[in-house]
Amino acid sequence: MRKDHRPAWLKHFQLKLNKRYVQHFIAPELESLGNYPHIVGPRHLRLFGAGIHIGDCLHMACDPDRNVRLIAWPNASGPATIRIGNYCLISPGVKIQAADSVVIGDNCMLAAEASISDSDWHGLYNRLRPFGNATAAVTLGDNVWIGERAIVTKGVSIGNNSVVGAGAVVTSDVPQNVVVAGVPAKIVKHLIPKRRMLKREAMFTDAQHFEATAKELDRYVMGANSLFGWLRQLVAPNKKR
Repeated sequence: MRKDHRPAWLKHFQLKLNKRYVQHFIAPELESLGNYPHIVGPRHLRLFGAGIHIGDCLHMACDPDRNVRLIAWPNASGPATIRIGNYCLISPGVKIQAADSVVIGDNCMLAAEASISDSDWHGLYNRLRPFGNATAAVTLGDNVWIGERAIVTKGVSIGNNSVVGAGAVVTSDVPQNVVVAGVPAKIVKHLIPKRRMLKREAMFTDAQHFEATAKELDRYVMGANSLFGWLRQLVAPNKKR
C-alpha cells in the first residue's frame, strides 16, 4: 500500500470501534488497564493468564501475521504476573511469557518480534516437569529499549535507559545507561547519564490534547481522500491516485 487512501472520518470511526473492542473484550481479560490505551489491530492480541497489568498510555500494534502475545502461566504458588508500566510501546510480534514475574518499567519500547521470558520451561534433566528451578523473574527498568528480534532470558535485570540491539540474546544482567549487542549480549557503548533524554511520556503530558492533535493531523494529511477513491483503490490499485 503506497499510502492510506481512507478518508479521515473513516479512520477515526475505525479507531472508535477499536476502542470499544478493547474495552469490551480486552480490558476484562486484564487485571488492570490504564488510561488512554491505543491498540492497533486489537483482534490480533493474544492474552492468557490472570496476572497481566498494563499502565497508562500504552501504544501497541498487532498484525494478523505477527500477533502480540502476553502469557502469564499459573504455577503452584499462584498466577504468574506480567506488569507493563506507563507510556510503553509494544510492536508487532512481541511475546512476553511469565511463569513467575516479568516487570517492565515506564517509557519502555519493545521492537518487532522481541521476546521476553522468565523461564526455561523445562529442566535439563527432568524434561517432563515444567517450570520449577527453571524459572527466575525478569525486570526491565524505566526507558529501556529492546531491539527487533532480541531475546531476554530468565533472571535478567536491565537497568534504566539501556538499549538491547537487534537480534541480541541477553543472558545476564545489564547495567543502566549502556547499549548491548550480540550473542550473548555484551556492552558495546556507554550512554552519557547527564545528557538530557527525551522519553515517551513527553508525548502524553496532556493525553487528550495529544489525541486531538493526532486527529487534526489526519484531517490535514487525508483531506483529499474520498470514500469512492478508497474503494476504487482497493479494487484497482493505481500509482497515479
